[in-house]
Amino acid sequence: MILVVDDNEFNQALTRAVLERAGYEVEAVSSGAAALAAISERRPELVLMDVALPDRDGLLVTRDLKAQPATADIPIVALTAHAMVGDEAHALEAGCSGYIGKPINTRTFAQEIARFLE
Repeated sequence: MILVVDDNEFNQALTRAVLERAGYEVEAVSSGAAALAAISERRPELVLMDVALPDRDGLLVTRDLKAQPATADIPIVALTAHAMVGDEAHALEAGCSGYIGKPINTRTFAQEIARFLE
């Protein structure tokens, strides 16, 4: 299962549709707190983490997950509209396995995600 953490309903729906069309099982939540709750209930194979969340910065949630032995090995990919110089480096420093900018390219997105699941 891939967990999509994004507070924008359109982005959630688009990401989910592209991934489900490629055969992935997807769950989506809209906050950092909901992400932590979902992960405690069902361990995802991958987390796609928006950086700008309403309750807590996605990179702080990533750091929390990476600090816990039970979740430290879950790959997390920053999926964000933050596309300034240095944003990718900040995501990687927080523990993200990768960084994908929004808007996503619907033609190549599933292939980009597949490399994080190998």
